[in-house]
Amino acid sequence: MNVRSLIHKLFELQVVKFGTFQLKSGVQSPIYIDLRRTISYPKLLVAIAEVMHEKMRDCQYDLVCGVPYTALPFATALSIQHSIPMVMRRKEKKEYGTGQMIEGVFEPGQRCLVIEDVITSGQSILETAAPLQQAGLIVQDAVVLVDREQGGVKRLKEQSIQVHTICTLTQIIDELLHVRAIDHKTAVSVQQFIKDNQHA
Repeated sequence: MNVRSLIHKLFELQVVKFGTFQLKSGVQSPIYIDLRRTISYPKLLVAIAEVMHEKMRDCQYDLVCGVPYTALPFATALSIQHSIPMVMRRKEKKEYGTGQMIEGVFEPGQRCLVIEDVITSGQSILETAAPLQQAGLIVQDAVVLVDREQGGVKRLKEQSIQVHTICTLTQIIDELLHVRAIDHKTAVSVQQFIKDNQHA
């Protein structure tokens, strides 16, 4: 599945939604990317993993780690389909057993590629990269399905993490407008939202 077809499928399955939505930051957005819905569509998960794997060609890595929780199925699909070892970051430290923040088998010095669903400020990728790095892993790259174009890619570059994105909000809007799935007014409202909500 190419990126254009993927955009159409995400819209068809109501992963990409238009309206008025409150984001985690409290900001009102005219578009919402609900990638949690993808777990109910195995073929779509496979397609997402494939476009991500294509994007990973320029990256050097030994392991993958999905940002919890939405990107975990993407990382798992990549791991299974392409025999790539995977590790998992816990959101909270276990107070029993090993007490590890990173689950799985790895060696310090290995390169870990971070998998993310949507990037806005880049904070969730940084929150995943930090414990990976503390465990001795090298984090140089992240592959992200959707870039909301609000400064996250630039912020991560400043932290020496290169972000490789599958598509941007602008690409999604342009494609859906091109096939008349949305109207011009909707497209303009999203474009204005992107301009008005840039993270430093």
